[in-house]
Amino acid sequence: MKTVSVVVPVYFNEGSLPQLMDELRQVEHALLEKDLQLELIFVDDGSGDGSWAQLLKIKEQRAATKLIKLTRNFGAVHACKAGVGFVTGDCFTVLAADLQDPPELITAMVDKWLAGAKYVLCARQGRDDPLASKVFSYLYYRLVRLLVSPDYPNEGYDLALMDRAILPHFTGSGKNAYTPLLVYWLGFRPEIIFYRRRPRAHGKSRWTFWKKFNAFVDSLAGFSILPIRLVSLIGFLASFMSLGYGSFILVNALFGRIEVRGFATLITLMTFLLGVIIIMLGMIGEYIWRIFDEVNKRPEAVIDEIR
Repeated sequence: MKTVSVVVPVYFNEGSLPQLMDELRQVEHALLEKDLQLELIFVDDGSGDGSWAQLLKIKEQRAATKLIKLTRNFGAVHACKAGVGFVTGDCFTVLAADLQDPPELITAMVDKWLAGAKYVLCARQGRDDPLASKVFSYLYYRLVRLLVSPDYPNEGYDLALMDRAILPHFTGSGKNAYTPLLVYWLGFRPEIIFYRRRPRAHGKSRWTFWKKFNAFVDSLAGFSILPIRLVSLIGFLASFMSLGYGSFILVNALFGRIEVRGFATLITLMTFLLGVIIIMLGMIGEYIWRIFDEVNKRPEAVIDEIR
């Protein structure tokens, strides 16, 4: 029998785990009817609630379930990669534990995989999120489509089924690689299933603004050289404008039209050029940090316990 592996990163999901497991049992039953096995891998990403206790109960009820506990919270991407390292199936997917992505979509993705697709993703169409989150997501995905991948889904995706052929690229990616964008960037033509994301019924989202911002920076700095080239262009334009302004001052001086006053102009130019320099140094620093983070041999995640 072929096996479908499902990796579930868990972070403060104590309330949703029982319902999630009920829905995954239904998925497992549907897969058995297709002569497929289900491999479940849960990764506790340093949850501070009773998530691990709930996972132990799941392990008691379904002995074949794999449980991985990390020493602390390393972030969703690193938790997913830690879990994917234990995948033994013929295809695999990463499912959020908050139930906003319906588990029954796994069955629909498997059907397309059985038909020959190596990469199937579920693209969101509409979401019941706060206004600020919608605005940030809109800007983020527009920039990703503009700077990295013009074919990336308009509202992004989290749930995707990948053939085992993609597994080495997933596990061997860099520490700062944003994996949803990485898999899309690899070039496998995806089969797309559209769905509307569920509202969150349990707990509150831990996907904070700063985590979103870090994902945004990783997406741009990790997959596109355009940002640093844009900064270079800004520096060139600033230098060109400064040269033009200097020529204007020189001509006025030759014709005796120079005035002593000009302190405000001088300060404006200085602050503008210094701001451009700081932006350039910051962008260069982002790339240098990623080089340092890749070569310092620090692990992406540390596993505390495996069951």
